[in-house]
Amino acid sequence: MCLAIPGEVVKIEDDSCFVDYGGVSREASTRLFPTVKVGDFVLVHAGFVIQIIDPEEAAELVKLSQEAGFRD
Repeated sequence: MCLAIPGEVVKIEDDSCFVDYGGVSREASTRLFPTVKVGDFVLVHAGFVIQIIDPEEAAELVKLSQEAGFRD
């Protein structure tokens, strides 16, 4: 099973972006979603942005992941 937790794009460089997951930043490829921009909330799998989601959906997913014990 794979769990994708939303993060916010904080920086873009070439074909990559840096995604903030509540204080932890990770790099992800934007090759599948070249329209990603700073401030977007995204889901990442295997190092690739796989979906852009709206902020309300991101907040709900973060809340659910916290309730399930996957995130502080």
